[in-house]
Amino acid sequence: MSNNSIQKLGSYEEIYKAFRWNIPARYNIANDVCDRHAAARPDGIALIGDDPRGGTWTMSFRQIQRRANQMANMLLGLGLNRGDRVMLLLPQDPWTAIAHVACWKAGLVSLPTSVLFGPDAVAYRLDFAGVRVVMTDRANLDKVMEARTKAPSVEHIFLVDGDEPGAGSLEKAVDKGRDSFTNVDTAADDPAFFNFTSGTTGNPKGALQAHRSMLGHLPGLEFIYDFFPRPNDVIWSPADWAWLAGLMDVLMPAWYHGVPVVTFRGQRFDPEQACDLMGRHKVNVALLTPTALRMMRQMKDPLASGMRLRVVLSGGESVGKELHEWASQALKTPINEGFGQTECNVVLGNCAGVMPIKPGSLGRPMPGHVCAIIDDQGNPVPAGTIGHIAVKRPDPVMMIEYWRNPKATQEKYIGDWLITGDLGHCDEEGYFWYQSRADDVITSSGYRIGPSEIEDALTRHPAVLLAAAIGVPDPLRTESIKAFLVLRQEHKPSPELAAQIQEFVRNRLAKHEMPREIEFVASLPLTTTGKVMRRELRDAERKKAAAKAGKPG
Repeated sequence: MSNNSIQKLGSYEEIYKAFRWNIPARYNIANDVCDRHAAARPDGIALIGDDPRGGTWTMSFRQIQRRANQMANMLLGLGLNRGDRVMLLLPQDPWTAIAHVACWKAGLVSLPTSVLFGPDAVAYRLDFAGVRVVMTDRANLDKVMEARTKAPSVEHIFLVDGDEPGAGSLEKAVDKGRDSFTNVDTAADDPAFFNFTSGTTGNPKGALQAHRSMLGHLPGLEFIYDFFPRPNDVIWSPADWAWLAGLMDVLMPAWYHGVPVVTFRGQRFDPEQACDLMGRHKVNVALLTPTALRMMRQMKDPLASGMRLRVVLSGGESVGKELHEWASQALKTPINEGFGQTECNVVLGNCAGVMPIKPGSLGRPMPGHVCAIIDDQGNPVPAGTIGHIAVKRPDPVMMIEYWRNPKATQEKYIGDWLITGDLGHCDEEGYFWYQSRADDVITSSGYRIGPSEIEDALTRHPAVLLAAAIGVPDPLRTESIKAFLVLRQEHKPSPELAAQIQEFVRNRLAKHEMPREIEFVASLPLTTTGKVMRRELRDAERKKAAAKAGKPG
């Protein structure tokens, strides 16, 4: 275990100044999140879940280790080589967690992928990443079978819930593996996993993360979770483990510290169900998006379930003063906001225990991370001046690169500063404030959604000639997706056609990427080179919303 933990001191300044990174040259995440706990306390609980009969099941760190060892042997037995990619197209499930640990043990790269994605999105990721093995379930098998026709690298498909023609049972395959395994000797800088991130142009980019990323996450999360871990901590989040927030803000930091994680497969967030779950399993640490908190706010008494949270991490969009005040009264707990992105996660944040919370602020730089507001030349700007929110390299939580995209990797930096793509300013006390995206990425229900994939799906519909997707203000989701469509001559606008196009996109991409509103237009605002000027559409929508609310535009 490498000591990259914060010290429990009395002020933000003391904690920040006292912290020093300790990143060893050789490091494998699996040792820290699984093996050392299995050795020190084999019966220590790693996962908690509900069984179909209304009871509770648990898995120990020793059980996780045994299964991960068997899977690592199985994967190498298939002929996979160090650095090969394994896609995990799975929800919160014990096999998902086991598979990550197994990949890291074997020196393979895990590729968490959301079950929300449709066949086109899955096919792109499979092919671009050169995935050799896919682990999924029956519910998602059809899309994998369709996607693999465009991804010749795929050799094996395994199901966590049985077997079907062309897809074997993961459990049966793993059962054949030896339950002892010597972890591959990996460098801290070797690739461990990667997540695709939405951009505004072209296809999503794969942010490749190193084993050191585990250590890079620790100080920020320990701080934001109010000196995590504390005795009897149990953690849960509805954030799926396919997203970096679920995997590296919840599951793996908890396992690093030997803290039990509650797992639950919900189709959608149900506030009453969530509070009941947290009450029954004595969850006291949670990551909840502002959208989830707003839904909980509609409940008469969230604490009636017996839920007793000591801290909530929120992020992805601003929490705002009203939600902060509601949480302190109705949940009897502070909300500590955190800020980061797939490429460089949990770099700004708050801890109500040692610093004043300024509602709406992103907080201050987390211990170990150097953050600043910079101009286009990479120079830090004075307090109050709007510029790029940026993080200085080297930093252990920072991605290695964008997979097979050196140009995008280079453009992500100005000198030694990684630019997040968000604009903001810093106040006199060192708190960072979000201003806007520097690009056209849409923020909806905690998801960051690139418009390009949506527009590409829209223009595949036979009726659509041109498409533009933007985010429009939404009181619950921060933004919802609105699409502007120019139809082909032989088609006429109608509510029926709009619904048909929405369903078409829903089946090709993810549910959260479907436009909630469609407006048919005669033309779109274009640059001289033919690019859609989404900003013009956004500005017009904001003026409309302001006029409706009786405010000046």
